[in-house]
Amino acid sequence: MSTSQGTQAHPTSGRYAETWFRGPDGVRLHAWHFPGDGEALATPAGRPVVVMAHGLGGTKDSGLAPFAERLAAAGLDVLAFDYRGFGASEGEPRQTVSMAAQLADYRSAMTAAAGLPGVDPQRLVLWGVSLAGGHVLAAGARRDDVAAVISMVPLVDGLAAARLAVRHHKPTALLRSSAAGVRSRVGRRVTIPVVARPGEVGALTLPGLYEDYLSVAGPTWRNEVDAAVGLELGNHRPGKEARHLRCPLLVQIADFDRSAPPHAAAKAAVAGRAEVRHYPADHFDLFEGKECFEPAVRHQVDFLVRHLRVG
Repeated sequence: MSTSQGTQAHPTSGRYAETWFRGPDGVRLHAWHFPGDGEALATPAGRPVVVMAHGLGGTKDSGLAPFAERLAAAGLDVLAFDYRGFGASEGEPRQTVSMAAQLADYRSAMTAAAGLPGVDPQRLVLWGVSLAGGHVLAAGARRDDVAAVISMVPLVDGLAAARLAVRHHKPTALLRSSAAGVRSRVGRRVTIPVVARPGEVGALTLPGLYEDYLSVAGPTWRNEVDAAVGLELGNHRPGKEARHLRCPLLVQIADFDRSAPPHAAAKAAVAGRAEVRHYPADHFDLFEGKECFEPAVRHQVDFLVRHLRVG
């Protein structure tokens, strides 16, 4: 893994480094490494390390740094990365969401994080928001080197998400997006906006989501995704993997979430014997700048310190 001092402005601490690691097929993936402060959570084997990834179309410079900085201040190393085809990572085609490829990238990030200097490779912490909130359940299942999992406003059941979309969207808008997805899958590639205003074609089009997403969007984020993403989501059910976790799980649920069904997240939490935190919020309201950010990040720090402190 090659490393250089970070130059992007989004992290505010100044204590991070840009780094690259390889995906399973050799594609180069870009990450930020935030070293943990102090030795409060360290053992002779090293500090615990968090692997952090974003959701649908998200990039690490789109709201992840504030979480990474707070976790690093608590004594955990953090590796926040971009999936192939997104942000600063390499890989073609660009802006294409493949559940299998993203999960493979996440597992490669786990391997890279375990090899960072000063970390304990047997105390990995998996952190994911939205779509990645489901990925962490699958990536952490049946593994003994995962010490904790944090799943924030997770999308854990694609079918439940589709039912929620039907409830909140006009049929004509859903038909246009679905038709674009089919065209992209069987013919020439078609892209749509990740987020658009109500009535427009896009992956996320409910009132307020356009403004909420853009409020956290970083400089490498592009408002574009392969239209077949809806077909990818249809069979995506990582919540089923929660029962196979062998470590503490924190599930953070936005009770008014219109993008990732809260009831599906709660079901996965029960299966994973999770600690559950509820927030009177919508999908993007746990990011910095929103009123639920402080309680959400405090709950994460408290959860990890309780479970990872030695002695």
